[in-house]
Amino acid sequence: MDTIYMDNNATTKVDPAVLEEMLPYFTEQYGNPSSMHRFGGQVGGKITEARERVAALLGCDAREVIFTACGTESDNTAIRSALAAQPDKKHIITSRVEHPAILSLCKHLEKREGYDVTILNVDTEGNLDLDELNKAIRDDTAIVSIMWANNETGVIFPVEKIGEICRDRGVIFHTDAVQAVGKIPMNLKELPIDMLSLSGHKLHAPKGVGALYVRKALPYRPFIIGGHQEKGRRAGTENTTGIIALGKACDVALQHIDDENTRVKALRDKLESGLMSAIPDAKLNGDKDHRLPNTTNISFGYVEGEAILLMIDQLGICASSGSACTSGSLEPSHVLRAMGVPFTFAHGSIRFSLSRFNTEEEVDYVVENLPKIIENLRKISPFSAQDSGPACTPRSTE
Repeated sequence: MDTIYMDNNATTKVDPAVLEEMLPYFTEQYGNPSSMHRFGGQVGGKITEARERVAALLGCDAREVIFTACGTESDNTAIRSALAAQPDKKHIITSRVEHPAILSLCKHLEKREGYDVTILNVDTEGNLDLDELNKAIRDDTAIVSIMWANNETGVIFPVEKIGEICRDRGVIFHTDAVQAVGKIPMNLKELPIDMLSLSGHKLHAPKGVGALYVRKALPYRPFIIGGHQEKGRRAGTENTTGIIALGKACDVALQHIDDENTRVKALRDKLESGLMSAIPDAKLNGDKDHRLPNTTNISFGYVEGEAILLMIDQLGICASSGSACTSGSLEPSHVLRAMGVPFTFAHGSIRFSLSRFNTEEEVDYVVENLPKIIENLRKISPFSAQDSGPACTPRSTE
């Protein structure tokens, strides 16, 4: 069987329709969209169309969309803008399970720039305590940044309730929606969200393009200073091919949003139930009822995630380990640590993330082959099934 790609939360295949849309802008219509001549103006028109397509998927006004290079830039821009616009406020709130694009920035701001950061805990299913959030907000809180959906477990956070708390307390709310956009319906016109980040390569556009939603009338300070592009909100010659591709990808995603939540979800559930029933000592990580339709994170007790990935790679199966282990380290991922998953389970966690390009035959192939791999690895595992080991306790980002 050809490569079975189930690592779509890491990156996605560029949709053939997206590739077809962007190709002419490499060699035929290559003008600078900021040029005064008609040749460049045609490209500018396609960027306008792309902005409208992104806005349609998000349910917002096209004027609220700023194109960036990636989700990380969007995250950094959102937080730094909120801080720059409110120089008297020195407090940031985020969660322990955020992407490094948020956590690493907050760590930097705390250590190098004198900001105070509160990091909220999650429970064993990866959910936040909204009372803890409400109590954490202070008079000098500049921004709350909580992801819409977790990249490892797929757990969806109650962004509407979080936004309402922030709005009631007069605090800017940003959400990293990189994993959520294109997978679940959104309507930002009806949600109390001030800023939202997304990345093209998570929804079948190429790498190197992203976007930031900024609510109208929100005080905003640009992160990249230079020319007049993006109405002065993000300087630099536009990545025209990437932006056009992102627009098309959003258009296609909007057409397939029901498929994501029916057929893709059914494939995910079949994969999950097949593996959980065939493999003893398997544990599902995250809230089963509130998660992305394409994502499952399963811990296989008493084996190493890296060993599992190496074995399934030989069968052409691509997935990710929930473990952030490096050579000489047995440290599980920060997300599973925050959830208190026992070490001998956290270390053997595998994330399968599907897309609309996956098939039932691929799911059957994984369910047929993975149980044998786990069985063989357990025979040589240094871990004992009688001793599950201590839970992974939450740690600070220090």
